[in-house]
Amino acid sequence: MPHIVTDNCDGCRFTDCVSNCPVACFHGNDERLFIDPDVCIDCGACIPACPVKAIYDVVVMPKEFTRWIAINAEMVTQLPVISGKQVPKPAAEAQKLRLGF
Repeated sequence: MPHIVTDNCDGCRFTDCVSNCPVACFHGNDERLFIDPDVCIDCGACIPACPVKAIYDVVVMPKEFTRWIAINAEMVTQLPVISGKQVPKPAAEAQKLRLGF
């Protein structure tokens, strides 16, 4: 089963997860990232790399995040692949603190 990015990524767009991913499964817009479920190899390397705990394995994720499975699958069809680490959003560190990380 693939991994998904949840709403903790909103407004942060940290890309530490992308640089740990061995395949090109991350896509992004100006605000956040998404994971392509058809490309994700379920290695889990992205999970500990995410500084805002926005990534979950769909098998063990909390039920309140299940809607993100469809959102990730839909959004990756509309967005470019993100293939390397990029500069996070200007307010990313503040958002990280608000989330308690």
